Amino acid sequence: MAVKRKYPVGIQSFESIRMDGYVYVDKTSLIYKMITEGCPYFLCRPRRFGKSLLCSTLEAVFLGRRELFEAFTTENGIEQPQLFIATTDWKWDTYPVIRFDFSMTGMYTIPVLEQLIDSTLSRYEQQYDITPLFKGYSLRFENIIKEAHHQTGRRAVVIVDEYDTFMLHSIGDKELEEGVRQRFSSVFSVLKPLDDHLRFVFITGISKFSQMGIFSGLNQLKNISMLKDYDTLCGISEEELTTQMHLDIELLAKKRGETYHETLTQLKNAYDGYHFSRGMTDVYNPFSLVNALDSGEINDYWFDSATPSALIDMLSKMPPIELTDIDGVPCPNTAFDVPFDSYEEPLPVLYQSGYLTIKDYDREVKEYTLGFPNAEVRRGFANSLYQYVNPVRGTDEDKSALYQAYYDFVDTDNLSAFIDAIKAFFASVPYHLADNSERHYHALLYTLLTAFGADISAEEPSAKGRADLVLRMPTHIYIIEIKYDATAAEALAQIDQRGYADKYLTDGRPITKVGIAFSSQERNITEWRCDR
Repeated sequence: MAVKRKYPVGIQSFESIRMDGYVYVDKTSLIYKMITEGCPYFLCRPRRFGKSLLCSTLEAVFLGRRELFEAFTTENGIEQPQLFIATTDWKWDTYPVIRFDFSMTGMYTIPVLEQLIDSTLSRYEQQYDITPLFKGYSLRFENIIKEAHHQTGRRAVVIVDEYDTFMLHSIGDKELEEGVRQRFSSVFSVLKPLDDHLRFVFITGISKFSQMGIFSGLNQLKNISMLKDYDTLCGISEEELTTQMHLDIELLAKKRGETYHETLTQLKNAYDGYHFSRGMTDVYNPFSLVNALDSGEINDYWFDSATPSALIDMLSKMPPIELTDIDGVPCPNTAFDVPFDSYEEPLPVLYQSGYLTIKDYDREVKEYTLGFPNAEVRRGFANSLYQYVNPVRGTDEDKSALYQAYYDFVDTDNLSAFIDAIKAFFASVPYHLADNSERHYHALLYTLLTAFGADISAEEPSAKGRADLVLRMPTHIYIIEIKYDATAAEALAQIDQRGYADKYLTDGRPITKVGIAFSSQERNITEWRCDR
């Protein structure tokens, strides 16, 4: 009998996932740690990383829904395993839970925000049979918390999901931004003085709460966003994937006609690579992973669905960004405290949004290295960035031709035809828009090849310098040096003199050294040479 597995694509309700027989990766050991330590917590994670499901799970725990965490068989005959927290000494008392969810809306105006806040407060006023005597949000919220405590005999639990959604969509509109900030402050300013009435507080978002000025009074919030103890609280770790989801990888491999290890390698390349602490624990993108398991196809799922227009608008107002400037770059501790709406520094914005992740940490100088987490994000970001590097719609046809030429190159190893296609593409860039510099052509070529899915790195370090581009093909490695108003022979000589190829000698794939000469007069490649 074939094994059936259901994957919760787009489902954020813990109760629905368990009762309807969907696969759930058990996070309740970390949840148990949080709720028994009892601090007010804040967690920052990218969009579609499971924050809403985490909030739903916390709500079920505090509502005493023990039956959802025990082993049981669903109505459709699927066996759900017992979860960790059901094996602990948790008492399963029922607490009054007050949950705000700002993630489920498509409009971000002040009236919509006011309606959302008012409907949430009204729901709990009805639940506790409260007749509101005040119009202000803060007084109504305070009254709900106190009355819930009084009626149940247990302190209240407050959960705020995606607190910054409206703030992020108001950036750039000062009037809207201030209006959103005022409404939020009027609601949540009451939390600090109500410690005696609160059992647990949990707030999630994309951006760091201290940057938004909404919870300025809540200095007791413990920010666990970059703590090793909680780095796998959202997302799926390597260990969870290869243990709890081992069967799922096997099923996907069978669909694809591959071995288990071949499929795991492809999943890792496409969706792994996130690190949310100095511990560098590998975390997979849960949205893409679940979609891949459900569809049987390892495609790009997260980038388009998780890229809000507000982020693109924000990036367009920043200084020009090139892929070589943001992949593998150092970032000091202090950079993470830059306000989200600052247009001077893209790195914190890109990190918090999930487009960059921690690649390394130097304890001596207290400096992070940030870079793209995986192939999916690298491709998606490069494709979006293309319009900023070369914002000419008329070159899309030439871009498509170059795309086809690249994949022909992958199949045939015909370097000459591929370089002819590169020349044809550069010839299509209008004179008045091309930045006549080596850096421009270098960045444009790197961005395009990255968008095509090439395994390519820029400024690859060696003992004596940095190679401009290293292109890793299935059967060959190409080391490319670009010279501007110089000769291809000079470019090849630099590869040899600085030993750029030495680090790849044990790889097993043949190495081809490529020297490319650009001309400022021609604004294109004038000659190239290779040494195999």
